[in-house]
Amino acid sequence: MSQNYLNIDRFIYGGDYNPEQWLDRPDIFKQDLLLMKKAHINTVTLGVFSWSTLEPIKDCFNFTWLIDIIDKLYDNGIQVILATPSGARPRWLAETYPEVLRVREDRTRQLYGERHNHCYTSPAYRERVRIINQKLAKTFRNHPGVILWHISNEYRGECHCPLCQEAFRNWLKNKYKDIDSLNRAWWTTFWSHTYNSFHQIESPSSIGDHGLHGLNLDWKRFVTDQTVDFMCEEIHALRDGGATQPVTTNFMDDYKGLNYYNLAKHIDYVSWDSYPTWNKEDEICTAYDTAMQHDLMRSMKQKPFLLMESCPSSPNWQTVSKLKKPGLLQSASLQAVAHGSNSVQYFQIRQSRGSFEKFHGAVIDHYGGSDTRVFNEVTETGASLIELKQVIGSKVDSSAAIIYDMENRWAMEDSKGPRNEGLFYHESVLKSYQALRKAALNVDIINMEQSLDSYKLVVAPMLYMFRAGIEIKLRSFVENGGILIMTYWSGIVNETDLCYLGGTPHSLLDVFGLRSKEIDGLYEWEENSLIPIPENSLQLHTSYKCKNLCDLVQLNGATPLMNYGSDFYQGTPALTVNQYGKGYAYYICADAEEPFYHDLYAKILAKHHIHSILNTIPDGIEVTSRTDDEYEYIFIQNFSSRTLDIVLPKTMDIIYGNKDGNIRQYETIVSRKKLF
Repeated sequence: MSQNYLNIDRFIYGGDYNPEQWLDRPDIFKQDLLLMKKAHINTVTLGVFSWSTLEPIKDCFNFTWLIDIIDKLYDNGIQVILATPSGARPRWLAETYPEVLRVREDRTRQLYGERHNHCYTSPAYRERVRIINQKLAKTFRNHPGVILWHISNEYRGECHCPLCQEAFRNWLKNKYKDIDSLNRAWWTTFWSHTYNSFHQIESPSSIGDHGLHGLNLDWKRFVTDQTVDFMCEEIHALRDGGATQPVTTNFMDDYKGLNYYNLAKHIDYVSWDSYPTWNKEDEICTAYDTAMQHDLMRSMKQKPFLLMESCPSSPNWQTVSKLKKPGLLQSASLQAVAHGSNSVQYFQIRQSRGSFEKFHGAVIDHYGGSDTRVFNEVTETGASLIELKQVIGSKVDSSAAIIYDMENRWAMEDSKGPRNEGLFYHESVLKSYQALRKAALNVDIINMEQSLDSYKLVVAPMLYMFRAGIEIKLRSFVENGGILIMTYWSGIVNETDLCYLGGTPHSLLDVFGLRSKEIDGLYEWEENSLIPIPENSLQLHTSYKCKNLCDLVQLNGATPLMNYGSDFYQGTPALTVNQYGKGYAYYICADAEEPFYHDLYAKILAKHHIHSILNTIPDGIEVTSRTDDEYEYIFIQNFSSRTLDIVLPKTMDIIYGNKDGNIRQYETIVSRKKLF
């Protein structure tokens, strides 16, 4: 990764713009330019899907139109994020080099079509991408209007072609060195699947081997590493062409196909595309789920991220194309800023006239005027970002972290037991996240490779796999005074998905003062309950329902706080605490309902003096803060359906929003207070 950084003194505001669709209509660009300036748009992303226009036939390049567009945008105060076009290759490339087309897991080669239907291993594809990336870099390396390179678009998918099979075998050779080590790591003697050489290994397939969990897990790791390698070659081509601007690539919402943390190591800024299903359920639940993704993106590099795409109206590809209610566009945009984004950007600036996304929401719709509800709200959001200019340069500081690890998820969801239809890992993480956010704490979403040293409280939901020395980090964290909360189904397997011997959670039995004996998978219609033990140290008084999974534990020093209410394990521990060193380790034994988490975390935070951003938070309100060297900026947002009263401490000055003591639906109030 380069040491390039965006030197910005304002929020980046704009989105994807596709002028190549309108080259025969110069009047459209003139109109768009006026409308963008009116909406306070200061940045557009160009070139994401422009390859066939930039290179209509092999080695015949046409950059004239792009140079002209970028020059005119810059002359009008609009800067550019310039994309490499590898996310959608032209037809001539697939016809000239058939090997670039992906092979599915059933070993069928795909036809040309859609996006990302190309093999990342293919030397031909890599060479054609390098050629056009270098030419773009040489053309725009010194252009003052180009501030950032957007590498490809939403990397995704995998290829099972012969080239990828050989690359996978080489990847495995590099990791395991000899075939015996691989056989031990994958436990291949089961079902008599022992390999005699690396040449016998093939990627998982529905018509072949898909029951070796070590194989499945390493294939997913390989796919990530091969994507990273391809992305790095794209970046190297830009650098070899003389480009010095920072780079990013846009991630997707809760995408399970890649380990984004590994991609994040090689880019200067994390960016992502946010498309929540607003208006589908209780709005605050959607807000929390979206907020968790914002915090995940920010936590990958522990610095501000970029919101690369969001929809100004309704995405056309969701089950129902639901319009954003008045005020929601601005509220959702400012939520990203609250959680650490230095940009608000849309897909798309002008609505496409045809093809797949012709009905996807846009700043400028087919009507093309400025007197639309959406355009007016985009303009108001742009004005709000100008008003909040002073927040630029601040960052989010978190006292709590939740471990949400993609490799852990891959392994757990492939584990075959204790539930094969619904382990609810994401939901389990979200319950803890919602509880901490309801308590007005900033929260980082980290993986097992990151440090725990800066946190007061760490939550480890369903940490089925232990890797990257996480058990050592967790032990040290508690020993030195940290508060650790772990749940059922944790510390079960190592990094190659082999079960630990000697008791679980592995290497932490003394830290938690217990051992997991069995875990009960409940049918959909079954439930149990958590009953508080009289005079428990957290003063819990309410009983709660639990479903899906119930961990049966044997205590060895831990103190029970709640017991199970029914079944053959009635009266056995369901929630425990153990003091270890200077800290405390809590163990949640069952998948409890949401109110349990809200009440539990409130009690734990109070007992251990972990302070919230604000003390009294009505339901439906989200509170987040960013800090710089002088101020803490507190964002208060109402995602409920009613107007709520807010009482702020006298030490806080409202710098944005309503100052009359109440906050309406989708309204945002930003206050600030001096740090010292």
